[in-house]
Amino acid sequence: MKKRNWICKWKNRKNVGIYIVILFFLILTGTASISLTPDMTVYVAGDSSGDFNCDGEADQVEINQALKFVAENPDYTTVYLKGPFTYTIDETIYIHSNTTLKGDSDAVVKLIDRAGWTNKPMIPLIGKYGDSKITNVTISGFEIDGNHDGNTGHSKGQGYYNMIYFNNATNITVCNMYMHDGHGDGLRINYGENIQFYNNNIYQLGHDGLYAIESYNVKAWNNTITCRTNSGLRVWNSNHVKFYDNVIDSTYDRSAGGPGIQIQKSSAVMDDIEVYNNVIHNTFGPGLWLIGYDSSYSKEEARNVHIHHNIFYSTGTNPSIDWVGGIVISGFYDTLIENNVFDGVYHAAVVHMYPDGKSADLSPKGKGYTTIVRNNIIANTLERKKSSLGTGYGVINYLPESHSFVIQNNCLYNNKGGDFINATSTGSVYENPLFASRRNHDYHLKSTGGRWNGKTWVKDRVISPCIDAGYSSSDYSQEPEDNGDRINIGRYGNTEEASKSGIMPGYQAWWYKVSQVSPLGLKILRTLIRIFFFI
Repeated sequence: MKKRNWICKWKNRKNVGIYIVILFFLILTGTASISLTPDMTVYVAGDSSGDFNCDGEADQVEINQALKFVAENPDYTTVYLKGPFTYTIDETIYIHSNTTLKGDSDAVVKLIDRAGWTNKPMIPLIGKYGDSKITNVTISGFEIDGNHDGNTGHSKGQGYYNMIYFNNATNITVCNMYMHDGHGDGLRINYGENIQFYNNNIYQLGHDGLYAIESYNVKAWNNTITCRTNSGLRVWNSNHVKFYDNVIDSTYDRSAGGPGIQIQKSSAVMDDIEVYNNVIHNTFGPGLWLIGYDSSYSKEEARNVHIHHNIFYSTGTNPSIDWVGGIVISGFYDTLIENNVFDGVYHAAVVHMYPDGKSADLSPKGKGYTTIVRNNIIANTLERKKSSLGTGYGVINYLPESHSFVIQNNCLYNNKGGDFINATSTGSVYENPLFASRRNHDYHLKSTGGRWNGKTWVKDRVISPCIDAGYSSSDYSQEPEDNGDRINIGRYGNTEEASKSGIMPGYQAWWYKVSQVSPLGLKILRTLIRIFFFI
């Protein structure tokens, strides 16, 4: 009996041991399975550490092999270019749908010297594979060197060597890129939808930083763009567009001349476009060019462009063209320009006109185009450099038979030629706006009630006449208290950084007034106080 019990116990222990071994095996197998799950990224390198390795010559071969591998293996999504390394290419890099191409900030894709892609334009450095629609693509993180000086056989802006070009594309994101020294566009999209372009540094391209043609849902934000030949941001026959929080300027080039932002219509509906919170300065052409042309179209097709809370300074420096200024407009209905600052722009802050002498007829074909200019500060406007006579005004209408302005509650000050040509205003202020620091382009308004200096609220001895002076029906709900229950004129009206309402205490106002009117009297008064109080 005891022997039988011992045998049973031994069998039970043996079974338990077998179960433990099986369990351990299952755990080990599961762990191995987890560890064998592939990384979703394929690496390309120049130091033999990648899955695909380059040698600095015709490196698009290995990059395209990596992109093809990702396209054919759905477990993978990303091709990563490792740096530091310069990937020299002599043919296009072809990307597929549902793919991310990203890299280190010191990974550089560079066009070879004398590439010779002369058979036809629109052959990009990075393009799509095949002729079908491309979707769900992200390009991020690395540098593209267009090697302009190594490829001088073509003129800029003719479609050669665009850095990224997609036709018939959806859900395209280009972000955190450094693109520079090119012949063509940074990102060019034809027939696109859901395009995002942000956090990019664009320097001296041969055409536009972003150019979207017949595209929808286009957003560009937080880009720093220095133009050489054409525009920083541009859309043509596109709708549902937002350009915001960008900084755009120009560098001199003999072929320069474009605006900071270009919005143009010749056929499609464009009724949902917003441009805001940008800083546009020192552009060779106008800060922003809004133009409708070609055949006649209904009011519903080109209207309601909203341009607000931007800063324009020193725009329109080109000495060879006359269509310069802060904003140049023709052919759009009910454009609303509000709460911007225009400081030291050339020609005019806002002007109705279109360029003559172009290869295409850019004249608007309809009538009744209206532009609303409201709550802006327009100061220190200069004469344009070409044909300067009769320029340097705040607002100019060269097209009074077809275009008109509605001008309400702006601040106009120290404009070289005057304030208006073929336009009138209501409710405007004609005094020094009292910027915090014009030299440093700090356009917050001085206030005894409180001014935001970037870190905290400070109080000034003077208060700007633009505070609580905006259009009575404009929203002021975003301004901090005390906001006077009325919007401020200028860039920060109806924002959290709006200068506060406030009245200087009587003795302080009196003392400040004495100091401004009679410095000698103030000196005598101080001497008498010291004598009287023995101080």
